[in-house]
Formats: sequence, C-alpha cells, structure tokens
Amino acid sequence: MGFWMDKLRGELVDIIEWIDDSKHTLTWRFPRYQNEIKNGAELIVRPGQMALFVHRGQVADVFEPGHYQLTTDNLPILATLQGWKHGFNSPFRSEVYFVNTTQITDLKWGTPNPIMLRDPEFGPIRLRAFGNYSLKANDPRILVKELVGTDSEFHSNEINELLRSIIISSFADLLGESKYAALDLASKYTEISLELKKLVNERIDDEYGLEVPQMLIVNISLPESVEKALDTRTSMGVIGDMNQFQQYQMGQAMLSAAENPAGGGAADGMGLGMGFAMANRMMQPGGAGAPGPMAPPPPPPAAWHIAANGQSQGPFALEVISDGIAKGQITANTQVWSAGMSGWLPAGQVPQLAALFQAATPPPPPPAS
Repeated sequence: MGFWMDKLRGELVDIIEWIDDSKHTLTWRFPRYQNEIKNGAELIVRPGQMALFVHRGQVADVFEPGHYQLTTDNLPILATLQGWKHGFNSPFRSEVYFVNTTQITDLKWGTPNPIMLRDPEFGPIRLRAFGNYSLKANDPRILVKELVGTDSEFHSNEINELLRSIIISSFADLLGESKYAALDLASKYTEISLELKKLVNERIDDEYGLEVPQMLIVNISLPESVEKALDTRTSMGVIGDMNQFQQYQMGQAMLSAAENPAGGGAADGMGLGMGFAMANRMMQPGGAGAPGPMAPPPPPPAAWHIAANGQSQGPFALEVISDGIAKGQITANTQVWSAGMSGWLPAGQVPQLAALFQAATPPPPPPAS
C-alpha cells in the first residue's frame, strides 16, 4: 500500500516554478506531461515573471511575483471553469505558462533597402538607418493568446522579424510626415527615437501585448554618391573664392616647374619669370573674374623658343628671355627661334635680342692707380 501511495505522489506536481537561464525567452510552459497539479501545490513566481493558468485553451488566473499555495481562493476563474463549487480536494490538470516581464535588450533593427523620401533641399533622396531597441511583455494574456499559442517556449527571435518590419514602416511614416531635411537629421536622433518609440508602441501594445521601452537610432546615412557630392560641396565652401584658388594653384604649379632640376638651368629662370608675371597679373586691380568694360585685346607679344639639350623649350615672352640673359642662363650662342624667322639662329645674331646682350655686358674695370 505504501508503494502505491509513493508512486501516486510522484505523479503529482508539488511545486510549480521557472528558473530562467536564458535572456531572450519570452514565455515558457511548465512541463506537466502526465502529471497533475495536486490540491495545495506551491506556485513560485520570481521577480520579472508572471504565471498564467490556461484551461482548455482559455486563459484563467494570472499571478504576479510571489509565493502561493494553490487553493480555490486564489484560483477563482479556474474554479469556475472546472466547476469547483465547494472547493477541490482532488488533483487537477491545467497548463501553466510563465511569462518573462523583464526587458530583452540589444535587439537590432535596420532598413534592408533604402527608404525613398523627398528632401526639401536635395529633392528625391534615399536613406538607410539602423539602431537598437529593447522588448518587454506588458500584457501576458494578449501575448499568450495572439503569439504563443501552444508553443512550449517562445523566444524574442521568433517575433524579431515582425517587430523590425513594424519599426521600419513606422520610421518611414515618421520621416515622411515630419519632412526633416537630410542635413538636419543628425541633430534630431534623440527626438526621432522618442517619436519612433511612441509610434511603434501604439502598434504593438494592444495587438501583441508587447512594449518597446527603449528605441535608439544609431545612424541615418545617405547613399555613397550623395555623400561624395556633399563632401565636394563642403570643400568648395571651405575654399571660398574659386577664381583666387585656381590662380593660386597655377602660381604654385609654375613655381614647382621652375624649381625642377630636370628642366635644365634655362628652364629654372624661365619658370620663375612666368611665375612672377602671373603673380603681377593677379595683383592688378580688377584681376581675373572682375567685371569691367570689354577692351580690344592687345597684339600678341613675340614668343621665343630656345634649343636646350637637343630639345625645344618655350614659347617664352621677351621679358623672360631678358631675365635669362641677365642671369647668364641664355648666352649669345644659344639657338633661338620665333615666328617669322626662317630657321634657328644664335641669340646674338637676332636683332631683337642682340641689344639685350650689349646691355648685359659690364664695362671694363678702371685701370689700377
């Protein structure tokens, strides 16, 4: 007789509890199998949990955190469903679901495809966004009824895809209605996150018994081509006057060419002369780009070519040739050519240049006293 009583006690449930080691389990059904819950069994609901009794597919009594001894007094709905008019003394069968009410954190969301929007400054643009959110069960009855069903375990990843779709749809609606400019989005992450959380909670609390306590936007980005165009625009804004910048670059390039030893000694002086000539032109009032009356262009000055190291260099203005003669970089034997000449001649035999050599030759020193 004692053997059969011990066996019967083993088939009855004395303690109902859930010790959760995971961080993403939303609900867990107590594994009753063939066992029955006996009269006066203990129910332990730990902090961050709620327990639901389900009888024949209908949610009955719900228990918040605490330690309970199951009797007719604390199972009023279940007692009504099972017809316990005067209490119960025999074991009963009922499904018990534990619901995790703590926050499940570090859940990710993002736009798998860009969202097309009309920007007030750039026109039609595409935006991508991603961030984090947390999830919490706030109504176990709706959660078990609408999502869990008969699952023994229900995890956050089973609803994560649905929630991401709701978040992305809400995000697109929010940006479309707010009409934020793309360049202002970075300063409104906090504001947009709060509005997005409110909109998402309105769509899931009564529908699924869930709540999103935290919603964060980590980044909202433009397509790569648009970002490059913005970088170019920013660079132009930093440079300021584009005409002055181009003139500065030209002057730097000519100075670099004059300092390049590969061009030969003559090229050094010529490059410097061209650089100074360009600098003088930049310093004149009403330089390049300045408006003014149109004057007839002056006749083009003579352009001279110089033979150096078997190669033709130039054309160079007469001022540059004069500077090269004064520095000794161009001698009377240097071969030159200009338009209208029949061929190359030594510079000392060209009438336009011969006078420059005479002026550059110093007089003989005075006799010693």
